[in-house]
Amino acid sequence: MAFDFFNRGRRTAEHEGRVPPGQVVTKKFPVLHYGSVPDYRDLAEWDFRVWGLVDNPITLSWDEFAALPRSEVTTDIHCVTRWSKLDTRWDGVAFKQFVDLVKPKPEAKFVLAHAENNFTANIPLEVLLDDDVMLAYQFDGKPLDPEHGYPLRLLVPKRYFWKSAKWLRGLEFLPEDRPGFWEDAGYHMNGDPWKEERYGTPTWW
Repeated sequence: MAFDFFNRGRRTAEHEGRVPPGQVVTKKFPVLHYGSVPDYRDLAEWDFRVWGLVDNPITLSWDEFAALPRSEVTTDIHCVTRWSKLDTRWDGVAFKQFVDLVKPKPEAKFVLAHAENNFTANIPLEVLLDDDVMLAYQFDGKPLDPEHGYPLRLLVPKRYFWKSAKWLRGLEFLPEDRPGFWEDAGYHMNGDPWKEERYGTPTWW
């Protein structure tokens, strides 16, 4: 029997309406990312920056960020590599609450997430304002594993999971869309799993 990396579950009637086209349900949490896993043994030098089209640009230490109001969300996630994981539980700061702190300007329409290893991902601001979007620091009741983004990652369940940038360090608010790392390489600018927006045209094409 071949080794099943994703420990796939069968797609059943229970999954209808929850699993986008072309996806397979997994019981595991596959690890896929660009670059090496950062070593955060000491968060004293970690910070989180917000800039661009906001009235209140800020830089927060880890202690300041961890002191923000905490929320929990249970949601399904979908990777462009065709796995979906259902009923995942996350804790962190709800994005809708966080934007009240930084106050985006009316002309801000997009956000570019900045992470370690020079990774970036673009998301429309209106998508980030969904109730299930989070700046997440716990998964399943425990701090994120290093390979899943410790200490902080973006969680955008209504987009393919590459948009949920691991090792998040900042958010840049923009008037127009700008491709991130994988978008530059040919991934879709929007990445809606229900429309199977997996790939577009590389920006260098």
